[in-house]
Amino acid sequence: MKIFESRRILRTGALAVAATLLALGLSGCTATVNLETAPLANDPACAEVTVRLPDVIGDQTKRTTNAQATGAWGNPSTVILRCGIEPVTVSSLPCVTASGIDWVVDDSKSPSYRFITFGRSPATEVIVDSKSVAGVTALDAMAEAVKRIPATKTCK
Repeated sequence: MKIFESRRILRTGALAVAATLLALGLSGCTATVNLETAPLANDPACAEVTVRLPDVIGDQTKRTTNAQATGAWGNPSTVILRCGIEPVTVSSLPCVTASGIDWVVDDSKSPSYRFITFGRSPATEVIVDSKSVAGVTALDAMAEAVKRIPATKTCK
């Protein structure tokens, strides 16, 4: 009986090792995304945002990043998030509302768009390659996470 028990333990251990190696092998398929940390990334509010980021935006899967309070989706990255940007409370750029969050829109690098939360401190920046995913899709997907930083001002 002890022999069978030992074999079962060995088989279970071998399966666990195989599963771990498979997971490590699959995670090695996509490199870590190198991003620059925003100036206010160590604000605790950014931690509240980043732990709630979605795993998928559109058909873009979340990737590992090397900077605090950041997120990236797609391979190559088509959506990038950085929390900890200086707050925006006045801007000449257009302002849009998506899922109850006001965003300042910089389209100077179209088809990539830069969205920055308006009236939230610290601010969150989202850069979207609109050839791969619609800006509104990305902003809607991140809304629940970004709402963790309360708005003190609206752009309307």
